Amino acid sequence: MPALPTFPIDDFPVMWLRDNCPCADCRDPRSGQKLFQISALPAALRLDTVTDTDESEGPAVEVIWAPDGHRSTYPVTWLEANRPGGPATGDRRTDDRKELWKAGDLAGRLPQVGWDEYLGEPGVRARMLDSVLRLGFMLLSGVPEREGQVLDVAETFGYVRETNYGKLFDVRVEPDPNNLAFTSARITPHTDNPYRDPVPTIQLLHCLVNDADGGDSGLVDGFAAAALLREEDPEAFDVLTRTPVPFVFRDAGTELRADRPLIGTDPLGRVREVRFNNRSIGALRLPAAQVEAFYAAYRTFAELLLRPELQLDLRLSPGDCLVFDNTRLLHARTAFAQDGARHLQGCYADLDGLASTLAVLRRADTLEPLAQLFAGPGSAEYLGESVSMAEHMLQAGARAEADGAPPHLVAGALLHDVGHLRGRRDRPRTDVRHRQPAQPLGSRPAGPLVRARSHRAGAPARGRQTLPVRCGTRVPQPVVGGVAVHAARSGRRDVPGTGGAVRRPAGRGRRGRRPPLGRGGEGSGRTHPPVRALPSVAHRTAAGLGHRSRPPVPSRVTQPAARRCRPVPCGGCAADPRSRWPRSCAP
Repeated sequence: MPALPTFPIDDFPVMWLRDNCPCADCRDPRSGQKLFQISALPAALRLDTVTDTDESEGPAVEVIWAPDGHRSTYPVTWLEANRPGGPATGDRRTDDRKELWKAGDLAGRLPQVGWDEYLGEPGVRARMLDSVLRLGFMLLSGVPEREGQVLDVAETFGYVRETNYGKLFDVRVEPDPNNLAFTSARITPHTDNPYRDPVPTIQLLHCLVNDADGGDSGLVDGFAAAALLREEDPEAFDVLTRTPVPFVFRDAGTELRADRPLIGTDPLGRVREVRFNNRSIGALRLPAAQVEAFYAAYRTFAELLLRPELQLDLRLSPGDCLVFDNTRLLHARTAFAQDGARHLQGCYADLDGLASTLAVLRRADTLEPLAQLFAGPGSAEYLGESVSMAEHMLQAGARAEADGAPPHLVAGALLHDVGHLRGRRDRPRTDVRHRQPAQPLGSRPAGPLVRARSHRAGAPARGRQTLPVRCGTRVPQPVVGGVAVHAARSGRRDVPGTGGAVRRPAGRGRRGRRPPLGRGGEGSGRTHPPVRALPSVAHRTAAGLGHRSRPPVPSRVTQPAARRCRPVPCGGCAADPRSRWPRSCAP
């Protein structure tokens, strides 16, 4: 049996591991595509030798395979992020990857932004595109009110999907309409083009004129409605997921048909698509009992979709452009007077183009590698405590932010242990070389040198490093890379009975004097090299720091993580000169 490395690779399926070999013989270095067939791998594949190694991107595991002697090297960060049985990423199309909502849930937080800001700020554009994937829509205001502009909006994130209606279509009263959308009649919640296979997954509606009496728009989260149906009437939900429904459209030059269930699920039973359009359902040709069961479930779902609390009502003004997921959100319209002017232009696009654009924007964002570290290796436990590594760092950053620390200090608190996520697991806790792999993530300057201080959290927590904050500070919900992450609610505080430690200006000693560089200021005489606090892009932008203004300064560490710190009593400690300030680590 081969010797196993510190990273537990023995529980990885060998065929899966070999199939994901990243070497140049197995994958094209330019495209990353595989150069072999699964049938070309040895049937009796097994590990021959497994060793730890260090690569340019950090710690790695090297495998030599038997019987063919092939050599594979896997970065530890990749193994941690992709280990079988870990958190599944999926394709972001299923309901478990969405934020389901009712109308009241979006009060005061509509995903809305101005057109100029959307175009000019890549971070804003990424946030809005993420809203389409997460909430199902975004609303752009101030879009130029000219015909054909909706095509330009679609091309900011993908490709226009041309249909029998053309590249774009006009939503206004037509003299001889081939669709009820081109009348002034009320239209109940529905999805577009259910008769098309594949269905357009994104729809855009750009308002040019809206002076009519009526004609307000509405949105319903179809995934939230499907979840309610599953909860309230599981039998009806089951019928609608397994009954194929004929959706049909025909006019003089077109005849389209798609047979699909009203609620589409993936092999794991997760909702992935809703097709609902009462105007387009054809005649079901099924046994009578199945037809009766379908219509009972269909009626139940239709009534549920009309519940007022589910519908978000909007009135589009000239210059507004609504972009929404046509496989998830149902849209509606109130009737309007024909003597009033109402003109919208629309087009279709697809979610894969939008998701691709978002991924490229995130790839260019320096925060994205951090978000991946927090979601992957950061989910591991923190030195045996009940919080994960990511939660520990989020707590530190959130406490610094709540205490009013400057942006660079908040970033330093947030990233103070990021080296643990990229470092070697076999190094002892007193070995501070875990900081070295964090250098590429924190090579930008960030203002003044600051010293990080650690103090004991009180039993049973041990060795938690945080920055000093005010007594009783509450921990808000932190956000990293645009994704909200809930901090651990373990019921413990960093200082028993206080919720924090006493705040003192960073880098000053017990008597308020600045200590010599590299020495502790707590009267202990111990050597404490300073830490260079490194900001995130968001914090640097908020602080107006702009781009790099001085050469990078390598970060150094404060003290070995294995040392414990003395607890800090509270109870008027800020006003009592006899109280014990946070002290240096004691053995």
